[in-house]
Amino acid sequence: MSRPIRVPSSDELITGWGGFAGPDGDNPYALYADVRRAGPVRPVVLADGRPAWIVTGYEEARQALLDPRLAKSISRALAVRPEIVAPGFAHPLFGHHVLSADGDDHARLRRLASVGFTNGRMAALRPRVQAIVDGLLDDLERRPAGEPVDLVAGFTLALPITVISEMLGVPVEDRRRVRAWFDGVFATPVAPAGDAESRAAADAIYAYLVALIAAKRKEPADDLLSALTASVEEDRLDEDELLSTAWLLMLAGHDTTVNLLGNGLVALFRHPDQLARLRADLSLVPEAVEEFLRYDGPVQHATFRMTTEPVTIGGVEIPAHEQVLVVLAAADRDPDRFGEPDSLDITRPDNRHIAFGYGVHFCLGAPLARLEGEIAFTSLLQRFPALRPAVPPDEFHWNYRLVLRGLDALPVYLR
Repeated sequence: MSRPIRVPSSDELITGWGGFAGPDGDNPYALYADVRRAGPVRPVVLADGRPAWIVTGYEEARQALLDPRLAKSISRALAVRPEIVAPGFAHPLFGHHVLSADGDDHARLRRLASVGFTNGRMAALRPRVQAIVDGLLDDLERRPAGEPVDLVAGFTLALPITVISEMLGVPVEDRRRVRAWFDGVFATPVAPAGDAESRAAADAIYAYLVALIAAKRKEPADDLLSALTASVEEDRLDEDELLSTAWLLMLAGHDTTVNLLGNGLVALFRHPDQLARLRADLSLVPEAVEEFLRYDGPVQHATFRMTTEPVTIGGVEIPAHEQVLVVLAAADRDPDRFGEPDSLDITRPDNRHIAFGYGVHFCLGAPLARLEGEIAFTSLLQRFPALRPAVPPDEFHWNYRLVLRGLDALPVYLR
């Protein structure tokens, strides 16, 4: 068996889902490479002292993501071995959605939630996303010339919040406080609802969703939350699943595209040749988005999994009832799969990254993230062709929220 790696203590380590990341939150990739070379499947001790196994190789990650013996159910893990579950995950928001379900339950929940993310829905949504992007860029254009602006506050965060709020039917007047509650839930670095403050924020979101769902029952609208509420009435969802699914969709809509846009822009700033190439040919944006996802994707590692029996991955046996973290960001820089993996190449051929996962748990919101990314990068570079960072590119700083890694701020000059 591989010798366990002791991950640095919690005051040195920025983590997501009670998970694993480098002590240098601004560049975890050097540590990922070291760990992958030492063994792409190996045990670790997490920042909060819990044991786990990590998978950092590309082929090993795909194998793990496909294996049904790596169960997603938090409730199952709590019943079998509660000590491997991060504190806070017993909250009712977290345990009843598609990312915490297996088998038939997962298939049912995924089928019901996926109605909002079909190709037809995305095609119909494109004009509205374009209009939201144009409106945000109009606001930025009105800013005084020569002053730096924060693209996180003014663009990369506002866009996905507006889109997912409209899709779900969250009233405009509620969106600011909902966002504040989400910030509160992830105030602790190891896991959501892990202390009294973040638990109170989770409770506030829960109460808000209960009230919003009651309003949708009384006056249904043409939105995804109304459609999901109708599924409860038809006995296809129970109340806990409805609340947990609503939470997940709001969370995913808040933070994943924010990080795709921000991380992608910093990658371009750090690779001026690639930025110049993209400016010269904006038809490359869809390919560039795929490379941003591979090079510095929004999600560092996949969500909770537990072995239900001994499982061999990459020639290494993981015992039963062990937590397994599949480090997507490490796998997507595996040199055995990608040539020059630490270089950004917006025309990279055969770019089969796993930034959205792989297999039956492939990200439901991937079509929406790609749509928002394509429109946002194209429109931003068209409107502001001289866009440049307001600080040296090496001075940007990242945060970790659950399994996500993104920027708190992105100061730029627009002209």
